Amino acid sequence: MIPSFKPTPVAQAISLALLLAGSSLAAAQGAPAATEADAKKAADAKKQLETVQVTGIRASTEQSLLMKRDASANVDVITALDVGKMPDKNLADSLQRVVGVAVRTDYDEAEKVSMRGTNPDMSLILFNGHTVSGGDWYLADQSSSSRSTSLSLMPSSVLNSATVYKTSQANIVDGGLAGTINVTTRKPLDQKSKLGGVVSVGGVYSELPAKTGPQVNASLNWKNDANNFGLIGQVFAEKRYVRRDSVSRLAYGASSGWDVINTSTMLGITDASLAGSGYTAADLNNVRMPGSMGMEFVEGVRDRKGGMLSAQLRPNNDWDLGLTGFYSKMNSSNFGRATMSAMNSMLRGLAGTTGETNVFTSSGGQRVYAQIKNPVIVEETTIYGDKLRVLKGADIVFANGTTPQYVGNSEGFYRSGASASSGFLDFDAKWQVSKDLVLKGLVSTTRGVGHTENDRGLTYARYGTGISYKFNGLEEAPDFRYLGAGDGSSPALNADGSGYKLVSRSGINRYHTVDREKSLAIDGELTQDFDIFSSLQFGLRRADHHRDFRRSIIALKAPFSAATGTPPVSAAVSYPGDFGDGLGGTFENTGFYFPKEFLTDYFANVGKTTTPEFERFVSSEIELRETQTSVYAMQNFETKVGLSGNVGVRFVRTMVNSMTPVPIPAGACARIEPGKPVTPCVAFPGAINTAGDAVSYYDGVAWNPNAGTMYYKKSNKRNFDNFLPSMNLRWEIEKNLIGRLGVSKTIGRQNYNLYGANFTGATCTSAGCQVTGPNPDLKPMTSRNIDVSVAWYFARRSMVSVSLFNSQIDGYAKTGAVQSGASVDLYDSSSGSFRNYLINTSTQQRAKIQGVELAYEQPIGAGFGFTSNVSLAETSVEDGRPMTGASKVAGNIGGYFENDQFSARLVFNYRGKYVSSTTAPSPTANSQGLSNIGGVLMPTAPTIAAPVTNVAFSANYKLTKELELSFNATNLTNPARAQYRYSELEQQKLDVSGRQYYLEARYKF
Repeated sequence: MIPSFKPTPVAQAISLALLLAGSSLAAAQGAPAATEADAKKAADAKKQLETVQVTGIRASTEQSLLMKRDASANVDVITALDVGKMPDKNLADSLQRVVGVAVRTDYDEAEKVSMRGTNPDMSLILFNGHTVSGGDWYLADQSSSSRSTSLSLMPSSVLNSATVYKTSQANIVDGGLAGTINVTTRKPLDQKSKLGGVVSVGGVYSELPAKTGPQVNASLNWKNDANNFGLIGQVFAEKRYVRRDSVSRLAYGASSGWDVINTSTMLGITDASLAGSGYTAADLNNVRMPGSMGMEFVEGVRDRKGGMLSAQLRPNNDWDLGLTGFYSKMNSSNFGRATMSAMNSMLRGLAGTTGETNVFTSSGGQRVYAQIKNPVIVEETTIYGDKLRVLKGADIVFANGTTPQYVGNSEGFYRSGASASSGFLDFDAKWQVSKDLVLKGLVSTTRGVGHTENDRGLTYARYGTGISYKFNGLEEAPDFRYLGAGDGSSPALNADGSGYKLVSRSGINRYHTVDREKSLAIDGELTQDFDIFSSLQFGLRRADHHRDFRRSIIALKAPFSAATGTPPVSAAVSYPGDFGDGLGGTFENTGFYFPKEFLTDYFANVGKTTTPEFERFVSSEIELRETQTSVYAMQNFETKVGLSGNVGVRFVRTMVNSMTPVPIPAGACARIEPGKPVTPCVAFPGAINTAGDAVSYYDGVAWNPNAGTMYYKKSNKRNFDNFLPSMNLRWEIEKNLIGRLGVSKTIGRQNYNLYGANFTGATCTSAGCQVTGPNPDLKPMTSRNIDVSVAWYFARRSMVSVSLFNSQIDGYAKTGAVQSGASVDLYDSSSGSFRNYLINTSTQQRAKIQGVELAYEQPIGAGFGFTSNVSLAETSVEDGRPMTGASKVAGNIGGYFENDQFSARLVFNYRGKYVSSTTAPSPTANSQGLSNIGGVLMPTAPTIAAPVTNVAFSANYKLTKELELSFNATNLTNPARAQYRYSELEQQKLDVSGRQYYLEARYKF
């Protein structure tokens, strides 16, 4: 029996293109040979590309367009400008100028990049051809364990060039589902002068915190007279203060976010309480309302220091050796303060000050419920097209005569010792084996660390009689005020019971994430003199990647007691008087907090020293090893009729081994007290019985070895194989008119935490056993991609281009607790044996991305010119929900002026709305949840980041040939960044971060 074969769309497209190419090649056999003049023109063009010296905006633009024009694949290229020619302070800033690239911005600085409407973890960032590990400074990102790379550690000054691959080819490192960006650093022997350098000294003024930080950057390059050995060294120290003012729906428990009115549990909503409003209690059922009116006041620092050293040796014409080392660390201690109301709890008669649902309000010995007065109800259309009603404004108040009740919270958390670092060391070698054969080798090691030394804070509860609010639109803060709640700027409790009192002291937490990789790559290129075949490229790569996350919980000396642990009122300070000025609206912008120095001393006295092992919180740990092995072959070809390109295939094997925490039966093992001899558990030899796992260890309290939950780690090992075919065709339709077709299959590996979360909720019945946890069978995502583009280089430094793209994705993660057939063997205490458990876990589904990219840039004359681009991307996911991180529209437009003495550039950047989320949502976070609102069943509301426009400016003036002054301004429009839920009527958050102004003097020699 002959087996059937069903070609995939990628295979069909490659076959069709090869058929078309074959027709052209057949015609080419009779074409006349290229003339000597034609050969000379080609050589001159190549020489022009190789010898362009980047000395300004126009020269850099020209070099970028030459490289883009001559590439086989659809790429965009950024080349090095003289420092300060662009208003960019890190690599993400620079990359967001590229068509189809969008950025995630934190505190007014671009941080992570995404391509063509995807999440940042679907794009691969390379440095000198290898991956780079990076840490995250914020603890939520540290614990999420995403694959995305934070570029806030990489100053733009390290850039030599960045090539953005929109289409893949076999010789590109695998892992970029949506695209790959390869950043190269400078080579010593490529520098024009024997000895040269740049020293830049200046400062940055951050408008909102009203502080100035130093900016120092220096580089030195040297090479010998023989031009066969050289060095480049660079150091940088850049400090910037940050502040973010926000209004939000943040709160504790059910008061956080949005929910619906339910008069069966919100017993204060009655026909009588609504008298005169035109509504009955039944009318308010299922109306969407905010749970809180809150404010967030965050301050921090971005103190980035590091350097790079590169050495290059060319002992003869056959060998070229290079060694490059880079390290950057950014200290980012941050201090978050928030005040928030508890309107949902008030309406339900709940008084749990940190979200508890078993503590109730009481006035005169009776449970009391808040009422809704003066309701303003409007209709919204959700992102799914359903009609819902929203409580746009109301007074949430307790009945007259009610004593002050719980109405909200105030908290302050100081995260000291927060930092992120990234470093790599790579050695590359090029050997001209013969006239036709070149071999290249690349050995690299990289390590990134995200760390928060101490996260701790105090929480106060506020007591009053009500809250009044009114929304003013998506990009303006709502009006709101507390009623009968005392002075919001003081942590004092008044005699009538209104005001604030301390209700909670947090634990002391430490977060530590390490991402590291070692890799080896060997590549070869064999030049061919065989008809249309120009060269054959081949190679192999092996990478060993590790991802480890640990959260440590410091033991406390004693349990919390408000009687002995309440700080003096005089130690508190008020929010700054200008808090929230950039947000609009009229709201109670007063708040209090205890200075970070006070919190540091306060918690130093409540924590106690144990051991690093006892501080472990095993249930939250991620411990994963991933090895990647690949081989490839790629045939390059070039015809005499203007058709060239490559066809290749890459085979990839991914081995994932995750160590997953698994709980053991209570009492099966004794936990070891800190400082006592360690003995293994007989029943479970692998039990981590030295870890505290958040159990208490108070002074003067007898040790309980059976308290809490203990864990062992189970190894889950899987292999995944993928064949990745690719083809890129370049057709020079006319001299300056280039058409391209790219067809490829790419992979994107799942986020680390999807493999590494712990197992919980194990149960067994007569029907079998089930547990909630990670899915070890999650395959890497794959995408079948087609890209068609045309670019017209109609004049020098001028281009107009259009690209159409389509990607069909398989394996897109569908987080939530769903049975998928995956299983694991766990211990069942009832039977005293190991049993097979079905895992309620993440599953996989299909998704699609398609769109168009347009770019147009041109010098106007007299030193003026402009650049512009826009990307339109439509995304869809099998379950009908929006794709996380996907923006339908992104674009840039910029104008510049440059002459020999002065240059200036103004850049507008726009990013459309997108679903905002941590880049690596928990595998058991139910992103597939449904809400039944008034009989309408719809997906649970996501959080959507609203569109945002930003403007940056740069100007440079040469005082002498060597000395230049530079002025840069970023975040010029100080945009209010908004988030919402089902529609723009459901504002979730609004924040501003202020403008930044940089002034620097630069000396070049």
